[in-house]
Amino acid sequence: MKLYGSFTSPYVRHCRIALEDSGEQYEFVEADYTRSGQESTAQRVPYMQIGTMRLNDSATILKFVREHSGGEFFPDLLDFDLFCLVNAALDTCVNLFLLEREGLPADANPYMQRQHGRILSILEHLNARTWPTELPWTDGTIRLMCFLDWAQFRNRVDLTPYPVLLGLLEQARQRNAFIATAPPQ
Repeated sequence: MKLYGSFTSPYVRHCRIALEDSGEQYEFVEADYTRSGQESTAQRVPYMQIGTMRLNDSATILKFVREHSGGEFFPDLLDFDLFCLVNAALDTCVNLFLLEREGLPADANPYMQRQHGRILSILEHLNARTWPTELPWTDGTIRLMCFLDWAQFRNRVDLTPYPVLLGLLEQARQRNAFIATAPPQ
């Protein structure tokens, strides 16, 4: 098993956490923006090679890892909904980040402003949600924690207005797999 990706990608990090949690043996192959553009069908990371099979998205990689190690992939509908909601925010945030690197600020036009509003709306919703005292370690919450940590790492979102989410992130930062997969500083 070879997982291709970058150390800073929140999608790759989620896959690395799942692999760490499962105990599966794998090789991590660093793939930058150029390499993933040339080697990945989706032209992004992560992608995984398992023998002759190629998986092209973090969700399919997670499904493989969970099921291959004897677990389930989203046995809970609400956790899957959380995963999808966080993906909407994360995809939007990454796209805005990449556009800004190309010289288009988030407030460049009404469409981009709406995209930024989408991120904030999702964060507000998740911050107002009732969470258990101890963070459940599920793929929905792992995706959320990878997003929040990446957003702070890349200075994409000020999380100060979201104290509940910050508290959950602090819990995640105590977990071994989360620590082991943190982006290099």
